[in-house]
Amino acid sequence: MIVGVPREIKNNEYRVGLLPVHAEALREAGHTVLVERHAGEGSGAFDVDYRAVGARLAGSAREIYRRADIIVKVKEPQPSEIRLLHPGQIVFTYFHFAADRHLFRAVLRSGIVAIAYETIQLPDGSLPLLTPMSEIAGRMAVHEGAKYLEEPMKGRGLLLAGVPGVAPAKVVILGGGLVGANAAKMAAGLGADVTILDISLDRLRYLDDVMPSNVKTLMSDAHNIREQVRQADLLIGAVLRPGARAPMLVSRALVRQMKRGAVIVDVAIDQGGCIATSRPTTHAAPTYIVNGVVHYCVTNMPGAVARTSTLALTNATFHYVQELADKGFRRAARENPAIAAGLNIVTGKVVYSKLAELYGMPLTDWCKKP
Repeated sequence: MIVGVPREIKNNEYRVGLLPVHAEALREAGHTVLVERHAGEGSGAFDVDYRAVGARLAGSAREIYRRADIIVKVKEPQPSEIRLLHPGQIVFTYFHFAADRHLFRAVLRSGIVAIAYETIQLPDGSLPLLTPMSEIAGRMAVHEGAKYLEEPMKGRGLLLAGVPGVAPAKVVILGGGLVGANAAKMAAGLGADVTILDISLDRLRYLDDVMPSNVKTLMSDAHNIREQVRQADLLIGAVLRPGARAPMLVSRALVRQMKRGAVIVDVAIDQGGCIATSRPTTHAAPTYIVNGVVHYCVTNMPGAVARTSTLALTNATFHYVQELADKGFRRAARENPAIAAGLNIVTGKVVYSKLAELYGMPLTDWCKKP
């Protein structure tokens, strides 16, 4: 097969879908790897590195999309890329369809096979291709939150850790999964006063056991959310419903009750966000203010630390890329339930139940087609 790796064009997105080491492995397995020029530079992988392992360089995205059987990228296809897709082409990337009806409709019309990183799921329920980016996003959420709490950034003028005689900032984290746990570790390590809310008592017991003493756990219910959000200096949205929209946990009315200069980092924004006043932002214009509260809602946070992110992501994705290239998507999905779970749209048909339910579409069984 021809595996195509286009350069990412989303705002300030510097990650790349495959590194030279992966191109080399695919070449050794008999596949052709076509990489758009300069695609890997933001992640420290240069054209000469790809060429040295036998990958072919393409001068344009149009050439990549025209020739490739499989497209491997990081972020969802942008409008100019959607126009280049062709029926039957496999596209393996983060799609986050639940948060973007226009993207969903456009991909349906394109006729491609859309395999979403975010819904690849192992038998134990874990999401191996979300895990590395969730770890990074959780840690970054605290870095960014601490920065935007500074007065020049229109924040409250607080040092997250405080100092002797001055209380630390209060960090409230909605969701105790991978994003929330990583955010809590970072905030706790900086000395903040941290509270994690989650709906699972088992998860809260685990977090209570492993977290340091400056991290408290609370059941996520309407009363506790209201009380904690009102007290928060930094509020981190870290909830996830795999393949579905994030639940809306914080209303506009509650945001109005937050402290002036408090900061919201909504990591759930890729899935629609969990705070009513959240809307997608970019690294070029990462924040806006609503009711005196600073909102940071960048949809590709890990893209800012592209070298770390690309290594972490491709460590997890490459096994699946190789399987898709070796077997094609139907055989790969039949033999690997994780890949089957990643199938969202197959040649104009919705094959992922949560998407069908969300958009009121018929659900098609991809297995029935020969």
